[in-house]
Amino acid sequence: MLNARFGLISLLFLALPGISNGGDPPLQYSLIPVKPRLSSPAMVLKDTDGQTINLEKLLGKVVIINFWATWCPPCRREFPSMEKLRQLLAGKPFIILAVNEGENIEAIDQFNSTLDVWPKFPILLDQEGDAMAYWPVRGLPTTFIIDKRGRMAYRAIGGREFDHPEIVKIINRLLQEK
Repeated sequence: MLNARFGLISLLFLALPGISNGGDPPLQYSLIPVKPRLSSPAMVLKDTDGQTINLEKLLGKVVIINFWATWCPPCRREFPSMEKLRQLLAGKPFIILAVNEGENIEAIDQFNSTLDVWPKFPILLDQEGDAMAYWPVRGLPTTFIIDKRGRMAYRAIGGREFDHPEIVKIINRLLQEK
């Protein structure tokens, strides 16, 4: 089942503009509002350090959930901007969760070692694709921004420049909500 799901995602990924011709499409900064805001599916996963992260326990924080894989070029390209965003919003009720799909810790560590800065946000392991099955993931990367009440506020399919001022502005607005 997992291999079939990744095969479908791979086909979708290859069909994205700019990928099939060997070029790198620019990372986007637009997000799609989720209206009405929907309650987020439950998610309880272990991170690469073996710590359990439960999304329900993060109420009161704005959460970015990014579904990704090391073999996905836009996923690889957006990681540095996620780390810059994490640094920019340090000290605020905000967290990034990068949910890796189907890979082991060794593959993730090897990927992280190629980055200029090792990410300091939690990388969660969804080796069997169970979490992805409950979220409306249509390709990798897919990102959801969860408001402080645990509702999906924004989503995006494809690579994003997370430290772009437009995305930072959206997150800051969510941080100001009650």
